[in-house]
Amino acid sequence: MVIKTEKRELRRDIVFVLISSLLTLLFFIIPTGFEGASQAAGGERVRGKIVEVNNDRIINIGPVKQGEQQLEVQILSGRFKGQVFAGSNNLIGKMELDKIFALGDAVLVVLSVLEDGSIRHAQVYDHYRTGKIIFLCALFFLIIVTIMGWMGIKIVITFVFTASALIRVLFPAMLRGWDPIFASVILVTIITGVIIFLVGGLTRRGLSAFVGSMGGVLLTSCLAFFFTYWFKIHGAVRPFAETLLYSGYTHLNLAHLFISGIFLASSGAMMDLSMDIASAMDEIKTQYPAISRLNLIKSGVSVSRHVAGTMTTTLLLAYSAEYTAMIMTFIAQGAPLENVINMVWVSSEVVHTLVGCFGLVLVAPLTVFAGGIILTGRKSTGKVPQSMTHFQ
Repeated sequence: MVIKTEKRELRRDIVFVLISSLLTLLFFIIPTGFEGASQAAGGERVRGKIVEVNNDRIINIGPVKQGEQQLEVQILSGRFKGQVFAGSNNLIGKMELDKIFALGDAVLVVLSVLEDGSIRHAQVYDHYRTGKIIFLCALFFLIIVTIMGWMGIKIVITFVFTASALIRVLFPAMLRGWDPIFASVILVTIITGVIIFLVGGLTRRGLSAFVGSMGGVLLTSCLAFFFTYWFKIHGAVRPFAETLLYSGYTHLNLAHLFISGIFLASSGAMMDLSMDIASAMDEIKTQYPAISRLNLIKSGVSVSRHVAGTMTTTLLLAYSAEYTAMIMTFIAQGAPLENVINMVWVSSEVVHTLVGCFGLVLVAPLTVFAGGIILTGRKSTGKVPQSMTHFQ
């Protein structure tokens, strides 16, 4: 009977993996609708190599550089392969935006092509990293599959699915006018379902984790909405948020974009926590089938306290990298603590971090109670061992 159940679950698992793979492929190839913007701007993107550099027009001002790099770049791909063009690299004195090129660097070049097929201008866009990114991703996937086996394949699918869903579906939808909160909740629901049921299987364990995780996401979105407006955070605290408005997307609600980012960023940790708790409760139920619902919930509460205790700190450490330089700047300037915490940049990070941690704390009891109801819904197939009679 157990073997038949395992085979049935494996078949369902394989079918769901195939469906998820097809959905991932669909998201990956679906057009965003904004491809024309790049074509309208003109230009042909090719790989190039810096063959000559002239830094005579660069001025060093403290740690930054301003001026212009004069470059000679050889084209390594496309119809102009082998040709050498003059290019320039303007430095504006902002280290996060400026690029410095050296002799022999591989670069991405944007060629402005005239109607007659000649080159009007060659812009050295940035260092060419496409091959390195592909290598890093391939290495990452190879290690996961080698170590994790069948589960590794499912992890790779969830990874690619999530990335393609965000880039090809969610972000374009918000640019088209969808409310960021509404759009993010819908996509997080889909992503959560695919990831949890791929990892946990189409089982009661997976259903328990899904219910708990989605409950945490919905509560976190409500908390994020309340605290964002209570703290009077306008939302333009994220990099390039204001640039979006100047790019013609004045319909975007930056406050809602900030709110959606809070529960979107913490949803992964919520899935992790809910799956840990649901798996632990499922294992208890499997080993001791006759355990009562109340005692299973008590065991789940005990597990959740330990798991959530470390997960909240993990989230804090993960978020801290986003504002390390900012806090260090204020400390170096000797700014009073009260001044610092009342700045919108700092207040927004406090809301982002603590609301995300609230969600983790809340997802634990939600998963426990969902697991208590769902997992004890199946029939008992055995007796409780003598050593576990205290659970009765």
